[in-house]
Amino acid sequence: MVFTMRKAARLSLLGLFACSTAPLQESPPMTSAGDATTSVDSGISSDTGPGKDGPEASVLRCPEGMVELETFCIDRYEAYLVELQSDGTERAHSPFATVDGLRIRAKVASNVSPQGYISQLQASAACAEAQKRLCSKSEFARACRGSLETRTYPYGTKYQKGACNEGKGSTVAKLFGSDSSKWTYANFNDPRLNQLSGTLASTGAYVQCVTDEGVFDLVGNLHEWGADSADSSGHGRFRGGFYGDAEVNGSGCLYETKAHELSYHDYSTGFRCCADLH
Repeated sequence: MVFTMRKAARLSLLGLFACSTAPLQESPPMTSAGDATTSVDSGISSDTGPGKDGPEASVLRCPEGMVELETFCIDRYEAYLVELQSDGTERAHSPFATVDGLRIRAKVASNVSPQGYISQLQASAACAEAQKRLCSKSEFARACRGSLETRTYPYGTKYQKGACNEGKGSTVAKLFGSDSSKWTYANFNDPRLNQLSGTLASTGAYVQCVTDEGVFDLVGNLHEWGADSADSSGHGRFRGGFYGDAEVNGSGCLYETKAHELSYHDYSTGFRCCADLH
């Protein structure tokens, strides 16, 4: 990919700024640098959503780690990855490293660093390896905004500063200077960017950034690639914002970025998976 000055300027509008020289960490599960508090259990005893005391309470129609929302399942947390070796066995993958050329599988757990540095095409493949898929625009909206889609944020209609991991700015400028014309694609994929104190948080660490059904971090932490096909410009969509910003391209659940092709990735791009009900 040719990283142009025009793309750098466009990226700067997304709030992609910031700092540091932290060492590369090895592999998940691990605790992120940006945790607001210790991750806690959501209080939901199974992964089928609310209303579990009826006659079908024991019937799990979603894979482990997912929440049932009427017609589909969604991962409770943003995804982390494992690498798949030639014999099909799994090995750990650092959430601060790109995945170019790797066969990968999406995983979900609390209190791990979710995977950034991933493209829509790679995220889609990772979900498929887990017998899942990326979430559609309508599925993301249902999960984030509620069954009536009246919420602007996972926790309600009014913004609460610090409830989700967002609004912190970014790290590129402090590492690579403020002149965006000199930024490169490699700069945006530097593994140090998500390892600074107060940046990426581990899954579930922001205990207020959760929906009534127990889905965490739909706003902030990492942008989440959607299943959208490329538009007429060849661009996909990612939603929800990241720890640097979750307001510029729409508030909270309404945040949507459409500036990048499906093969694009940087430190801010992550994902979670959805699935059909069993």
